This record gives sequence, C-alpha cells and structure tokens, in this order.
Amino acid sequence: MNNMVAFLPLLIVMGAFMFFASRRQKRAMQATIDLHESLQVGDRVHTTSGLEATITGITDDTVDLEIAPGVVTTWMKLAIRDKIEPEEFAAEAAVEQATEDV
Repeated sequence: MNNMVAFLPLLIVMGAFMFFASRRQKRAMQATIDLHESLQVGDRVHTTSGLEATITGITDDTVDLEIAPGVVTTWMKLAIRDKIEPEEFAAEAAVEQATEDV
C-alpha cells in the first residue's frame, strides 16, 4: 500500500503531461485541417519542402501547383505547409525587385 502511495504523484504528473501533449497535438491537427479546407485556386502557398507556388487546381487529395509560368505539378494536399498572405507576398516581391535592381 505504501508503495502505491509513493508512485501516485508520479502517475498524476505523467497523466497530466499526456493530457496536455494530446491537446496540443489535436490543436495542431485541427489547424492543418482548417488550412487544407480553406485552400482556393489562386492562393500562394509554401510546401513542406520549401517550394513557393500558386494553386491552379484542387481535388479532395491533391493540388495542382504552378511553380513557374506554364509549369504545373501535382502534389498531395498534405504537402501544403501554409498560405502566403497577400501582404507577405508583396513584401517578398519588393525584396526580389530590390535585389534584381542591384
């Protein structure tokens, strides 16, 4: 009985850790699902491999990404890491323009 009482705080700490870790994972999973459901043709995105592209087509499991003018590749939706917001895109274009002028 005394052995059980000695391990009780350890079990409580481990249980709390597992509870909070699973909540964090569920939130991250829901954020990914929300991102994939919000994708639309014309959105600029980053892939998990670091590629920037524009969405030209979407199905349930795949997206067609234009990686250069006239070059379209098909990727799994799971490869989309995040959307490039319009103000981010404008800032990146300004940096590219500045480096080309130099």
